[in-house]
This record gives sequence, structure tokens and C-alpha cells, in this order.
Amino acid sequence: MRILRFVGRRLLQLIPVLLGVVVLTFLLVRVLPGDPIRSILGPNATEADAEAARVRFGLDQPIWKQFLDYLGGLVTGDFGTSIQSGASVTGEMALRLGPTLELVVIAVTIAIVLAIWLGIWSARRADRAGDHTVRIFALFGNSIPEFWLGLVLILVGYAALGWFPAPSGRVDPDTNLTPLTGADLVDALITGNGPAISSAAAHLVLPVLTLVIGVLAPLLRSVRASALEVLRSEAYAAAAAHGLPERTLLRGYLRRATLVRLPSLAALVFGTALGSTVLIEYVYSWQGFGQWALRGLLYRDYPVVQASVLIIAFAYVLIFLIADVVHAWLDPRVKI
Repeated sequence: MRILRFVGRRLLQLIPVLLGVVVLTFLLVRVLPGDPIRSILGPNATEADAEAARVRFGLDQPIWKQFLDYLGGLVTGDFGTSIQSGASVTGEMALRLGPTLELVVIAVTIAIVLAIWLGIWSARRADRAGDHTVRIFALFGNSIPEFWLGLVLILVGYAALGWFPAPSGRVDPDTNLTPLTGADLVDALITGNGPAISSAAAHLVLPVLTLVIGVLAPLLRSVRASALEVLRSEAYAAAAAHGLPERTLLRGYLRRATLVRLPSLAALVFGTALGSTVLIEYVYSWQGFGQWALRGLLYRDYPVVQASVLIIAFAYVLIFLIADVVHAWLDPRVKI
């Protein structure tokens, strides 16, 4: 019940936060240089064509009227109409968000599991060869550009070895996959499409590996540092001196105390990965949320930019809410 009250309060606090994001995004995108109508129509369009397009998208109205119309649409779940494509932003976003969430959720989940296992393993072997290897790997993952790593993995995994499919999409078109959520592997599992399952999984390997290497580094360094702090603490030394079994020390003392700091960092990594997958999506032709948002920004597509910023802000707030609940569960000292 206490956790439910905490979640309820945080959800109520979500309203003014998102309202502030809506207002700031609406105002900031309109001070960007460039005319979205001219970007779409091109330099050869007449002034009459440009004016007709402004009327169609409501850009001829005063800015306060545009904001009220946009706010009224948000209440009903309508994010507006894309200036670039003329299609509903809600529909486009529904198709684009699923593939990116699938990629990010799988990659961050794998990264968290590896960070916990490798970080604790490395801390227990501090200053040995295995520990140095893990630290070098973390440094490598923290410094290498994701787009360059993606290109290297394509050259090795596809061009040289031929183990993985070409970076030309998310699933082979001849699998006849029925789209439901936009996440191809999830859709294939729901529909029981065997060929689509294997195809979607094969297409996921390289982009997931690219993202895992990038997000694993900060998680791994944090887990290792926390584990070292626990191992050098007086409480752990006293527990070990009393002759507690190795399994009890590992599970009851080291692992739980080490994971206390992880939820907040994992939430930050998840939000960052969600907003920065655009380079991976371009390298692997993923056609996801990041590409869609960047293209909207390049074309000054106001509704697309506003919707993408709002979704990222909502994801940040929601994932940090989950992180706070997990943190409170891991650490009884935290009061919520």
C-alpha cells in the first residue's frame, strides 16, 4: 500500500513536468531557423502554395491559438499531423516506437545482467589479470563511437563471416510477418511465425550487440566500484570473520548491497539509449523512433519534434519511477 501511494504521488507529479515539457518544446521548435513549409515544398514552390500549406497545417494561426489546438489534441491522444508526410503523428509514432523499444529493452536488459555478473566477478579478483581485462573492456566500450563499432560488426559479422543478415531492415520481407506492435520479434512470437522469429532474431543480433557494448561500460564500472566498497567494508569483514558460508556472503551481503546504486544508473542509461539510438538505426537501416525524430528535426516538422521530445520525457520520468521503487525494495533504509 505504501508503494502504491508513492507511485500515485509520482504519477500526479508527472502532469506538471510533462506540461512544462510541452510548453518549452512548443516554443523552442518555433524559434529554430528555417521554415518547415519551405523545407517540405522546396525552393521552387510559389508563395500561394506555401500559404495553402500553412493554412492546411494551422501555421497561419496566432501562436497562442496553435498552442491551444495542440494542447486540446494531446488530451485526446492526437499529436497532430506531420508536415513532412501529411500523416497522423500518432500513427507514425506507433509504428516507429515499437522497433526502438524492442532494441533498447533487449540491449539494456542484457547489459544489466552482464554488468552485475562481470562487475562482482571483477571486484572479487581486484588487481588480477581478470580484473584488468574487465576494466580495459569497460574503457573500450566507454570510448568507442557506436556508429564506428556498428560498421566494424557489419564488416566482420556480415561481409567477412556471413553469419548475420545484411543491415537492410528488421526482418526478411518473405516471412509474411503480420505487424501488431511494431516490434518484429514480439509480433513474430505472438503470431507464432517461425521463419519470422528466426529472421527477426538474426537481424537483432548486431544492433543489440552494438548497443550493449556502449551501455555496458558505465554500468560495469559502477557495479565494480560498489562491489569493491562492500568488500572493503567493516560489515562484510565481520560477516566473513564469523565464518558465514561463501554463498551467504555473496547473496546476502555482497550482491544486494552492490545493487543498491544500480537502479538509478540503469534508468539513466535506458533513457539515454532511447534518445541516442539514431546512429545505430541509420547504420542498420532499422527505421525506428530515433530516425523518425531526427528526420522531423531536420525538416522542422513541428508536430514530430514535439511528440518525440514528449515521449522521451515521459519515458525518463516513468523509468526513474520504476528505479526508485526497485531502489526502495533493495535498500530498506530508503523511505518512500
